[in-house]
Amino acid sequence: MVTGPMLLVLFVIAVAVLLLAVIKLKLDAFIALEVVAILTGFMVKMPLADIAGGIATGFGNTMKSIGIVIGLGVILGRILEEGGATEQIANGLLKLTGKKNAPLAINLTGYLVSIPVFFDAAFVILISLIKEISRKTKVSFTTFVTALAIGLIVTHCMVIPTPGPLAVAGNMGVSIGFFTLYAIIASLPAALIGGWLYGLFLGKKHAFKPEEVEDETPVKEEKKSSKPSFGLSLFVLLLPIILILLGTVLSVLLPKGSPTSKLFSFVGDKNIALLIGVVVAMVSMKKYFEDSLEGVVMKAMASVGVILLITGAGGSFGSIINSSGIGTFIVDTFKNMNISVLIFAFLLSQILRSAQGSSTVALITTSSILGPMAPTLGVSPVLVGLAICAGGIGLSLPNDSGFWVVNKFSKFDTTKTMQVWTLGGTIAGVTALIVILILSLLSGVLPGLH
Repeated sequence: MVTGPMLLVLFVIAVAVLLLAVIKLKLDAFIALEVVAILTGFMVKMPLADIAGGIATGFGNTMKSIGIVIGLGVILGRILEEGGATEQIANGLLKLTGKKNAPLAINLTGYLVSIPVFFDAAFVILISLIKEISRKTKVSFTTFVTALAIGLIVTHCMVIPTPGPLAVAGNMGVSIGFFTLYAIIASLPAALIGGWLYGLFLGKKHAFKPEEVEDETPVKEEKKSSKPSFGLSLFVLLLPIILILLGTVLSVLLPKGSPTSKLFSFVGDKNIALLIGVVVAMVSMKKYFEDSLEGVVMKAMASVGVILLITGAGGSFGSIINSSGIGTFIVDTFKNMNISVLIFAFLLSQILRSAQGSSTVALITTSSILGPMAPTLGVSPVLVGLAICAGGIGLSLPNDSGFWVVNKFSKFDTTKTMQVWTLGGTIAGVTALIVILILSLLSGVLPGLH
């Protein structure tokens, strides 16, 4: 097998081929990842049996870790969307903050809604709402788009149960509860600074213009009884996260092996917590559906397969990278350059994100490379995982579908989209990294970071 610096050259070639396949040849990400994984194995002269075995093992281990949760998370998101809960959360937060602080309410709405609902779906759902709010408040539409988009992408990249952070936690082999806790601590300032405060700054440059908020499909006035309450919507949204955090904290505080500790450990398991959340959502939201419950679930299931395939393929690619020795060589090289592991994880994730567009693929690939070496990195695997997630937020370029979702539905030109989406996300990602670096200084005294 190939050894030494040539491994780094082959890694660059593999990534370049992957980008060419996805960006230029428009090859499906699942096929591209699997083909490049095989080509990488050939280039480093791995035995054929090891290449085949590595691809299957990487895919299987990824599915074992997060497959069930991805399915349940997508179903939960669809239920909240179809039941009108996402819109009710936005309306409820707006009432709490008042019109003066409407951008803050929208930023927090994006932050919360994107936990179970995928970025593009959530943005499309809420874009008409923020146009309506911009019309009523006469606050810059640019401010609202920035607040919403960055709030959405931050939790999409950092907070479980979205596939990216879920895969990172699984690949790094860390507690889901502690990972979620510190993800919230790092991501909330990132969303506020990159979305809310930066959005207010942009609003001074781009004043309110009535023509920007003309909407062919304005928000419809509906009877109050046709939508779930704000409290119920928020409860259903946060229930799985609350269960995971409770399970983690109480299993540590309670006597080990006690019946109560075992119960909370069980309820706080990521699969069980999400399943409980889905069941509660089904029961509480069913009467608000326009479609049948079966129809809502089937819509969710239709999109699960693609997500599972891409996620598993990322695991396959990462498995080959590590089996070939490329992963170890890259990490050792950066260690010798005296670059912080956290900064290296952030940069590697951000480079992959900007190069091929998908934050989820970037997070899965980076964590697949660094995950097997987590115990030897000298830094808490939780923080390394969070640095990877932070790297997936920013530097979104026109090769990212999210870039065009913001561009198309906001009707911004490319330059303005770059100001709002690309720069806003980068500010948020760097903010999250700074918080993570601060946490690393306190890792000796903080639980779960030892």
